Amino acid sequence: MCHNDCGCGETGYAGPLVGSVLPDMELDVFHKEKLGKLKLSSLNGKWAVLVFYPADFTFVCPTELEELAALYPSFQKLNAEVVSVSTDTAFTHKAWHDSSPAIGKVTYPMAADHNGALSRALGIYIEEEGLSLRGTFIVNPEGIIKGAEVNDNSIGRSAKETLRKLQAAQYVSTHAGQVCPASWTPGGDTLTPGIDLVGKI
Repeated sequence: MCHNDCGCGETGYAGPLVGSVLPDMELDVFHKEKLGKLKLSSLNGKWAVLVFYPADFTFVCPTELEELAALYPSFQKLNAEVVSVSTDTAFTHKAWHDSSPAIGKVTYPMAADHNGALSRALGIYIEEEGLSLRGTFIVNPEGIIKGAEVNDNSIGRSAKETLRKLQAAQYVSTHAGQVCPASWTPGGDTLTPGIDLVGKI
């Protein structure tokens, strides 16, 4: 389902991404020193964090992906898979991984949205540039998008904040009726919305 006028055949505003199903596509990937395929529906059954960035061999992107690489074990402990995505090919991902000290630390799948189909479907494709914006999508085990963040390509993201949002999403998914306040971290106080809280926060 496309969320912008991108020329893909589905035009106009199609509603918010949060709460919608992640489109099921098969992408080329570079992962564990090998080229392969990743069908997005194969991520069902665990949480997934899709991290889109504009291009390989750039400047802000390796700082983000290196930070994600350092925290990747923490995501894995939460039964979550991290997948980085750009419109480069999987071959370009391999070349970048082989040549960049920062990207050489990446052990999660690096996916290739080389025709921009997934970026278009998520409303983050820049048609005139053939690149995606910095989009981050947190997807639950049922394939439902629970978090979406999109930045201008000049603004880098925080992997720590992405991890915190994943922890909050997981918490509320297993604690019905509770919500996480600003900057909540595991072990912190949550809220149970009700008439008795109105005007008292």
